[in-house]
Formats: sequence, structure tokens, C-alpha cells
Amino acid sequence: MKKIILSLFISALPVVANAYIDKTNAVIRILNKDAGKVSEHKVVLNQDFKFEKLKIVVRSCKQSDPFEAENFWAFVEIDDVDTGRVFSNWMNRNEPGENPLQHADYDVWLVKCE
Repeated sequence: MKKIILSLFISALPVVANAYIDKTNAVIRILNKDAGKVSEHKVVLNQDFKFEKLKIVVRSCKQSDPFEAENFWAFVEIDDVDTGRVFSNWMNRNEPGENPLQHADYDVWLVKCE
């Protein structure tokens, strides 16, 4: 009987989990290293976005729980028209060096999700 009451008590406890808000757009910043120019672009989820030699597709963009420090994550796929896929991973706005794009001509950062 004690085991049943204990299991009922444990199952009734609230589950603490990180909540994320799914967004429909990502704002990314691109540095063209050769030209030394930075530009910012809004990318719609699951649509091809072309920038010079890059094709960028953002598959998911999430904002942190509104009760936590603001942060954004996006799953991004980047192809170079000459060499193919150069990046496929999550980008974190607050930790841009965690999963950076390794490309000779461009740097890409996540700015925010909208």
C-alpha cells in the first residue's frame, strides 16, 4: 500500500522542463570575408535563401522560455554552390562559437528568431 501511495505522489509532482517557443523566421548575420561587409537577413523556415555562393535553409528556430534569459537556437543547413554541404547543425545566438560555420569566404551567425 505504501508503494502505491508513493508512486501516486511521485506521478503527481509537476515536471520541470525547459519550454521553447517555436518561431517562423530566423534573422541571420552574414560576413563576406573578402569584401569585409556584414549584412543581416530574415530567413523564412524551410525555404531556400540564397546569398552569393551560399544556399541557406533554416529548419527550426526556437526562443528560450520567456521566464529565462533570452536565447535563440536554429537548426541551419548551408550549402556552397561549388562544394556542397558545408554546415548542418544547431546555432546558438548566445554561444556563436559553439557550432560555427567553417568556411573560407563567409561567417554566419544567428541573431534571433521571430
